[in-house]
Amino acid sequence: MGGAQNTSKGGLRVPTSPAPPPEISKAVMGRPPPPHIYWGSRLSGRAALLGRRPAGRDQVGGVAEGEGGSAGQRRDSTARLLPGHPAMTEGVPSAGSALPTPAMFSLPLAALNVRVRRRLSLFLNVRAPVAADWTVLAEAMDFEYLEIQQLEKYADPTSRLLDDWQRRPGASVGRLLELLAKLGREDVLMELGPSIEEDCQKYILKQQQEASEKPLQVDSIDSSIPRINDMAGITIRDDPLGQKPEYFDAFICYCPSDIEFVHEMIRQLEQTNYRLKLCVSDRDVLPGTCVWSIASELIEKRCRRMVVVVSDEYLQSKECDFQTKFALSLSPGAHQKRLIPIKYKPMKKEFPSILRFITVCDYTNPCTQNWFWTRLAKALSMP
Repeated sequence: MGGAQNTSKGGLRVPTSPAPPPEISKAVMGRPPPPHIYWGSRLSGRAALLGRRPAGRDQVGGVAEGEGGSAGQRRDSTARLLPGHPAMTEGVPSAGSALPTPAMFSLPLAALNVRVRRRLSLFLNVRAPVAADWTVLAEAMDFEYLEIQQLEKYADPTSRLLDDWQRRPGASVGRLLELLAKLGREDVLMELGPSIEEDCQKYILKQQQEASEKPLQVDSIDSSIPRINDMAGITIRDDPLGQKPEYFDAFICYCPSDIEFVHEMIRQLEQTNYRLKLCVSDRDVLPGTCVWSIASELIEKRCRRMVVVVSDEYLQSKECDFQTKFALSLSPGAHQKRLIPIKYKPMKKEFPSILRFITVCDYTNPCTQNWFWTRLAKALSMP
């Protein structure tokens, strides 16, 4: 049942393709099975008709895992797919050997330039019935089904796949070539092999050049006495030993003349069902440390967001100016939504130009005042 069947035709027994695997006939949780299942079933059917076994995930260049094939044999058999290409001797490519070499398994995907990645996308983005595409490669890279479904939303899924994979342990140029060989994409290896070797050679030479340019001695003398973290105890609930630092939902940037509105903010956001934790310098920060160092530590490492209370007095405060520019430097273009400006009273002066491109919470607008605290609390609660 489910295997290859023979039918009689004119006295001859003609093999037919096997029945599709159960994964194809059933949808997982109401969704269609991953694309690689369809590809694998079609390839198995063609191989059965031809009377030979398809190269699967357990085969590399004819050496099967579990059948005496070692990692070295897999790499050697993969290397034979690209005869005549230079190999790497002591980390630098040299003529007369093949890809991939052991040195390539230590090179990150960052060694491949944009041109090679684009050409790789041209090969793998195409959904072919008898050739492994990017979805099959993603499965070989141990991506989950839902992750593969998410990658399908991108115009160039192969490029996105490589970007995500290079942040995972074990990702390397050599491993990528090994997977392509395992999936039977010798056409990709033959076409892109010289370009990949060239990129790897340039990357290694660049690393060697940067290493040679580093000074043998630093121009500063350090003490042998163990250092104590000066930022271990800067707030009233900090652990003096630095084991459990205090964290906040938002750092409040304000000038002393706006303290009444800050009190209202505390009542609306901390003492209600929102249960947010705000960092207010006059209330939470211990005295005795440089204000610039404390602000930098809290904004960058202890607080997920920063609320800026904008007023005419705010424009005259050097401390507020430093805090705002420091927060913007951590998120250029406000891509991470770290900074939230608030306008709570009419201003005579012009609104700060560095904050014009960020959406403002306007408390002075009577039409939106009823939604003010809800919008602000929701923005501060976002991960």
